[in-house]
Amino acid sequence: MDVKGLLSRFDGRSRLLAHSLLSGVAGARSALTVLNRQRSSDPDFSLSFLLETLCQDEACLDDGKQTLTTKPLVCMFSEAFKRNLLCFLHLNGPALPRDSVLRLIRCLSQEANQNPWIRALIYQLHNDIGELTRETPLTPQCRERLKGLCDRFKDIQGKGRWASCFDGQATTLSAHGQEGTLDVESKKRKSQTVDLDVEGDAQQSKRMRMDQLSPKGYADSDGLVEDVEVPEKSPSQQADNGPTVESSTAFQSSTEDSLKELPNHVKAVVPLIKELLESEMEWDESAGSVLRVLNECDSAQAEVLCGMLGLSEAPERTLPQFCSCLLALTPDLSHSTAAVIIKNLLLDKVLSLTEPASRCLVTAATSLCSRYPRPACQTLIEPIIQGGHTGTAQAELLCRLIEDCFEPHHRLLVFQMILIGSWNEGVLSIIHALLDSKLELSEEIFSLFIDQLSSQSSHFTKSMKFAKMTLTILTKYQSNVNATSKHTLSCCLSSNETFLKKSLQAALNRICHL
Repeated sequence: MDVKGLLSRFDGRSRLLAHSLLSGVAGARSALTVLNRQRSSDPDFSLSFLLETLCQDEACLDDGKQTLTTKPLVCMFSEAFKRNLLCFLHLNGPALPRDSVLRLIRCLSQEANQNPWIRALIYQLHNDIGELTRETPLTPQCRERLKGLCDRFKDIQGKGRWASCFDGQATTLSAHGQEGTLDVESKKRKSQTVDLDVEGDAQQSKRMRMDQLSPKGYADSDGLVEDVEVPEKSPSQQADNGPTVESSTAFQSSTEDSLKELPNHVKAVVPLIKELLESEMEWDESAGSVLRVLNECDSAQAEVLCGMLGLSEAPERTLPQFCSCLLALTPDLSHSTAAVIIKNLLLDKVLSLTEPASRCLVTAATSLCSRYPRPACQTLIEPIIQGGHTGTAQAELLCRLIEDCFEPHHRLLVFQMILIGSWNEGVLSIIHALLDSKLELSEEIFSLFIDQLSSQSSHFTKSMKFAKMTLTILTKYQSNVNATSKHTLSCCLSSNETFLKKSLQAALNRICHL
């Protein structure tokens, strides 16, 4: 059975969740976003119907014997869907309907050739709902490889912290052999110890590399070096590895630790960049070159640096010069760093618009979105659309960015964002701009869009934007309209009260006679 046939077994809300779980590696997180939106409009919404539908028996052909048999619907989906489903259920935690989850686990456990990842996720889900099991998620092959790894560490001369962490593990594995199981609590304690050692070694190595590269600071255009003193941690701070009690204290401590992680030469350029951002002088090549420190920062450090620079409050008149220097960097910024900069530099400015964006803001947004379209979609477009902040000014700017900066696959990404959440007049303008660009819509996406169109139509009976958008569907997407879509669109048109109603009805009738 194809994916469309499988999705047809669900009702509207569950189908949207199931479709989200099919969206690649981000399926679990996408489904969680969809569920949160659904619960915000209906607090009593439950996952019971989705889980019960997945457990229903479906007729299918046995691949080996070519005979008709039955198996649960969930077993007919891909391995990626099953992994996303189990991760999605794990993220929901105690809010799950326990009996339905147990039934789903039994259905998945019936499969003979079970994927090891699926088996491990089932084991975790058992623990999430309080059904502790003595089974281990480790396969016999995995236990054997882990035992060999432990033995290799033990053979290293001058055994240190890493090898000592594996002593107990190796002894347990040797005693139990292939058939032995590992104690759950013991594994947790040892895993935490290993994680702490890894983090400590990584941080120490990182500090040593940065000290070797730039022990004192950053040279300015005159060849002078500005020393930046980094305060040492107190003994109490060095010994404190656990979480704090007060959230405000935890946040302050986290911020201070992040600041101390910035290399000295990065801190040294902060005053210079701030002065450039606040001045009206032209940036020369030497001034713009200080931004190359961004290529040396990871996303966490870039976030701290943006906060120190106050990018969200930077004057709009300086944005074009700043963005021009960013685009001149070689190599390009990483995806994560670009996302952090776009969010800090543009998001608050766009959200606060009450009138059309200034020329400087449009120039900055256009330049960054053209060079880094995917980070822009994730950190600028998505928060505005899904956060319900699409006023007239925001919609006008987003339409311009969609038309001038994005390739078809990025426009399709924005279109899928719109399928989640409610619509307003600003969102309708964005949808119209996307449809005018003649998107290549799959049958599943178009079907979900028509369902959303139907659910929203009652709010826009007198909206000209909604009527024009519907007319675009009937004229430019005739090949996507099937019998089910025709019926849904006919119901939408019956409630339309604009002067375009006759034109809409005529366009629909032409499709019906094709």
